[in-house]
Amino acid sequence: MKRFIVFLLFIAVTFLGYLYFTKTGLFEQRKSPKKTVVFTVDDLDLKVFYNRPSKRNREVFGALVPFNQVWRTGANEATTFETNKALKIGNDSLPKGKYTLWTIPNDTTWQVMFNSKQYKWGVDETMKPMRISDFDVVTYTAPVQKLDKPVEQFTIAFDNSTDNLSLTMAWDHAKVVVPLK
Repeated sequence: MKRFIVFLLFIAVTFLGYLYFTKTGLFEQRKSPKKTVVFTVDDLDLKVFYNRPSKRNREVFGALVPFNQVWRTGANEATTFETNKALKIGNDSLPKGKYTLWTIPNDTTWQVMFNSKQYKWGVDETMKPMRISDFDVVTYTAPVQKLDKPVEQFTIAFDNSTDNLSLTMAWDHAKVVVPLK
């Protein structure tokens, strides 16, 4: 029995040492940390879960995130958008529910897609987005606002500062606004 306990202790110390010295797991912060954004007003509850990649002196749009190609809208897991009420986005209605959020960035506009299928991850093993367009419920085209000061870490937020609710996404020198009614 003593040998078995010593063996388990050896395995545990070896494993923790490996993680510590290779910085591949428990002791390293994620490069794209998880974030959940919640918005509540009256009886409306909205929630977005996403991962926040950083610019880190890289060229972002048109390079790291190619133009005119589907982007998982963040990093790692697929970004999700959840609403407890039906919403109007542009001319389309988005029923209450949980959606994955996908975008096709361009230098002047972004297509923003709310997809009813839930995906465990944002990309497959070949780094291609997992989105299946047949499940797109709403597609909205948002103009790109050019920012004077770059946003280091990709940010999704809700803005209701003028009583006009919107979903905003900003990174590097680009910001898009999706109006929600």
